[in-house]
Order: sequence, then C-alpha cells, then structure tokens
Amino acid sequence: MHLDYQPITLNLETPFRIAHGTSLVRENVLVRIRAAGLEGLGEAAPVRQHHETQAGVMDYLAGLELPGDPFLLEEVMASLPPGSQAAKAAIDMALHDLQGKMLGVPLYRLWGLNPARAPETSFTLGLGPVAEVEAKARAAAERFSILKLKLDADEAGCLALVRAVRAAVDSRLVADANCAWTVDQALRLIPALADLGLEWIEQPLAEEDLEGLRKLHPESPLPIFADEPVRTARDIPRLAGCVDGVNIKVMKAGGLREAQRMIAVARAHDLQVMLGCMMETSVGITAAAHLAPLVDWADLDGNLTVTNDPFIGVLVEKGKLILPDGPGLGVRPRPAPAGTEDSGAKT
Repeated sequence: MHLDYQPITLNLETPFRIAHGTSLVRENVLVRIRAAGLEGLGEAAPVRQHHETQAGVMDYLAGLELPGDPFLLEEVMASLPPGSQAAKAAIDMALHDLQGKMLGVPLYRLWGLNPARAPETSFTLGLGPVAEVEAKARAAAERFSILKLKLDADEAGCLALVRAVRAAVDSRLVADANCAWTVDQALRLIPALADLGLEWIEQPLAEEDLEGLRKLHPESPLPIFADEPVRTARDIPRLAGCVDGVNIKVMKAGGLREAQRMIAVARAHDLQVMLGCMMETSVGITAAAHLAPLVDWADLDGNLTVTNDPFIGVLVEKGKLILPDGPGLGVRPRPAPAGTEDSGAKT
C-alpha cells in the first residue's frame, strides 16, 4: 500500500466560538492510501486542546510504511507507532474506504447497518452576543430540528441566551458547556435550563472532575453527556454512574474501528451514545456518519460551515443524515472552481 498526505486549511463561514476559544480556520490533513488500483480517503482533524497540530500529524505520517493488505486492518493499525490519534484516524478511514471500494459496497452495508436508522443531526451554534446567536438560530431552524448551543461560565448570560433562542424557535434544544462550570454553578444552572426546555447538557464540568460528576449526576434533572474525558474504549467504564451518555469522536478514538468498540462498551454500561465531530471536510464527517445507525444522537455538522470543502459526501435534509450509497465512504470530489490548482500531495 502507498500512503500520501496533503495539508488542507478549512475556512469557516463565521468565527466559531466556544468556552475554549475562537476559530477562523482549521488546519487538517487529507490522507490517501492506494492499493490494487484503488484509492482510499481519510482525514485528520487535529485540535490543540488534544495536543495535536497539523504539523504533528504530518510528522507522524512522514515516511510511514503500511503492510500490504488493507483487509488486515487490525494488524495494520497495531503496527503503527505511538503518537497522533488524528493521524491514526485518517489511516483507519482510508483503509475502510479501500475495503468498501474493493468489495463495491458502502461502509454501512459492509457493517450490516440500516442507514434509515441514523438519527437526525443537531446543528451547533457557537458563542456570541444574544442577538447574533438568536439570528443564527432562526436561520438554522429552517434546516434542523435540533439546535446545540455552546455555553460558557457566565450564568446570567447562559440563561439569557437560552431564553432568547427558546423564544425565537420551536426547535429542540441541547447544550454544551465545554468544561466551563463548577459543580455549584451546574447545580444552579441545569434545573433552570431544564425549565427552559433543554433536553440534555454536555460536559458541564472540567474534564478531570469525575468526583464532581458523581455529585452532580443524581441531582441533575437533565441527562449529562461526557465529551472531553472520552477518547478510547478504556475511558468509558470509569464514567458509568457519573453520566448518562458519552460523546464519541472518531478523531479522538483513532479511527472507526475503535469508535465501534467504544459504542459497544458504552452500551454494555447502559450509556447513551452521541456521535460527535471536529471541524472536518465531508471525508471525516461522512466516515463518522456511517456509524450513525448505531447511536442515539448525532452531532455531525462539522463540514456545514466550511466554505471550501473539496468533497461531497453525507447530505442533510431537514436534519436527517442521508448516507451516500457509493462504495466505501461514498465521498466524491466537489467540482473545483475554474483556475484552481492542485497544491500537490506529499509522500
């Protein structure tokens, strides 16, 4: 197998603000693995919060040699050196894409899944002035029935924001605090947010505060989902009894195979499962979407505000994920504007 990689800068339609900071662009890496005259696509979406960068991903991939059979995925992944989870995720995606193309079937069929069972995806609204978020909510509500609000440590601001959005749209509302609250803040805010019709809250406390989650969980009128502490399957058992569900992201897991394991472990611990994402092109989002029939909630909107996505894959119709029926990921190139030049791949 032959591996190529190429850096890509994703331009966002508007600045994306969460409790951790603001993004105008994201620096990702596209991976291509060729075998038997076919090409598998993958994507790495590194984020600094996880101590990953575009340069780090490319350093990991440089000179990497893969064993020759893409169907021996377990052996190939086990042969990789320690390091970048995002890079491993890209390799795993590309190998799955190759498998599906060699067999002539989409991944969901390869895995025996019914694409009609994929839940609707939420659409995330970043932090901002109340009037700005309210306006974005009105626009998003025309396409999505579930809106996900980003919240921060400003208690009064959180409540004002949710009240405004609740008054503006009839959409179902969920929220993500991105580790911004203390236990005492969460004990005050969550009941108030429940009264405003919120359906669940994601990561209200700091990543390492499992003791706080144990105190908060039995008192919360809303289901609590963990995100930041959830990376691989081994992280899930310790969260049982602390939360109601986990947010699984292929980039943190290191690939689709580990994400499948995580779903199974979460189910074994009676936890709900959300499938999340980073800011990604349609390659990464579509790869994750093939797992969507296995989960309760989808938050796969990371490509929808990217203005220069070079691919077309999973579509969204009134919030419903429509998986492509092409082989493998089913992703195809988006027609390039006239005059656009290929920046070239690195080997």
